[in-house]
Amino acid sequence: MEMDGNIQKYLAFLKTVENGSFTKAAEILNYSQSSISKMIADLEKECGMSLMERGKSGIRLTPDGRELLPYIQLLCEDFRMLEQHVEEIAGMQSGMIRIGTLPSIAIHWLPNIIHRFREDHPGIEYELMIGNYREIEQWIGEGRVDCGFVQLPTRPEFDTIFLERDEYKVILPAGHPLAEKETIDIRDLEGAPFMMLAAKDNTEVPEILSRAGVQPDILLTTWENHAIMGMVERGFGLAIEPELMCRRVPFRFEMRSLTEPCYRDIGLGFRSLKTASSAVKRFVQYLKYRDDSVV
Repeated sequence: MEMDGNIQKYLAFLKTVENGSFTKAAEILNYSQSSISKMIADLEKECGMSLMERGKSGIRLTPDGRELLPYIQLLCEDFRMLEQHVEEIAGMQSGMIRIGTLPSIAIHWLPNIIHRFREDHPGIEYELMIGNYREIEQWIGEGRVDCGFVQLPTRPEFDTIFLERDEYKVILPAGHPLAEKETIDIRDLEGAPFMMLAAKDNTEVPEILSRAGVQPDILLTTWENHAIMGMVERGFGLAIEPELMCRRVPFRFEMRSLTEPCYRDIGLGFRSLKTASSAVKRFVQYLKYRDDSVV
């Protein structure tokens, strides 16, 4: 941390007083004796008073110098503590990372990533805010989170990092006739009983269906992906879900790719990556080089 010129002068004054010598202060602070002398002279000029007297027996504080000494000591100690805290943050010995995340990523990615990050940086704390894409974008824009998982492209003013392309899959009950196919033509979903997330949390699946001109028979809408999977397991109908959402779930169903695959691009968004904390920037590296085989 670069030291301000005024702090240098106060520190030169303090070390000279503590050691009773310009020479010793210069050795401790790694300056020349003339530099120490000039800094103290400049300090006296700025204060408009003499702070110490120089004599053959060494230096001696003036009454004004004695009056100011406790304040200069406090100032130098505060600066030392500031330097220490900056070093701790830069070294990620402390800090907080606030993350806006989708439920699927909170379940399948973050536990393993945070576990590995904590092994290297145990002093970092975390706050997870779970929501949908629109909520996460709002939290990033408002500064409520340091970073957030978003679907790309996102707001143009955000800095982003691409993480993964996640495929949308058709999920269907075990034994369903369409499960005999290796891939499912989206036109096979025309008129089929179908479960879908409510519109507030879901724009991608309606867009996939709309682009193909397909209208399934919407039997149920809900706010919860796992409710959809439970309904599919019991044979109520079909659904389209991101593959990541379907990992390690307690439901039994078949899963097939669309003949013409559809994807969502998942990224990490920031108001500004340049001004992000050292801890956040380091956390990004763990995300970029995550081991997906263990999530």
